Amino acid sequence: MSLTDELLRPLLASPAKPLITHYDDQLGSRVELSVATTANWAAKTANWLTEEFDVEPGDDVAVQLPAHWQTVGVLLGAWWCGARVVTEGAGARVAFVGPDDPEPTGAAATAVVTLDPMGRGLAEPPGGGAFDYLTESRAAGDQYSPLFPIPGDTAALFESTVDEVLAEARARAAKLGLTADDRVLSTKDWRGSEGILDGLLVPLAAGAHLVHVSHADPAKLGARRDAERTTADLPA
Repeated sequence: MSLTDELLRPLLASPAKPLITHYDDQLGSRVELSVATTANWAAKTANWLTEEFDVEPGDDVAVQLPAHWQTVGVLLGAWWCGARVVTEGAGARVAFVGPDDPEPTGAAATAVVTLDPMGRGLAEPPGGGAFDYLTESRAAGDQYSPLFPIPGDTAALFESTVDEVLAEARARAAKLGLTADDRVLSTKDWRGSEGILDGLLVPLAAGAHLVHVSHADPAKLGARRDAERTTADLPA
């Protein structure tokens, strides 16, 4: 079973429950995703990767994105179809980059993610044969079923397998005392395996509601805790 199946399956019993709240203090934006909406974005991404780029279990997908609600859909979608998430584009089937990142990526294909708080695609088609992720993946299916079985020993995050990533995320969540009743505040970046593991997978493995603040203004964090009624902070 894929890492995404393992993470989302227990949560889908309460599909309306808030799962990800993303603040960007630089833009003054707040976006909240329920379990169902998160699963929907992940399914669209997985279907798009499978249908457009023939991504199969074991293929590399490079994710060169900051912590953001759109990055959640990219990561969970990649894992759902069995891809191994890396950061280097060279040799990857697809590389996901932000709107201001330089090209080329070295991947077979490049998908540009706008990181727009309202989920809008690019105003103009990207150059160099790149793809507009938000615009194109939005037309993909809302449900996803893997075309191939994804064993637990499939690489999922750099050299770590599905089973290893899941076990480590659960162990770290338990060490922090996180449960499904928690609302967790974080300002942690997700670049690199440790950032993705601690900043995203640990709260997801606990079934907790993650409140992530990008470009965090330290003076506003107290207000964020009060407004979101958070119960724990992730270590920065």
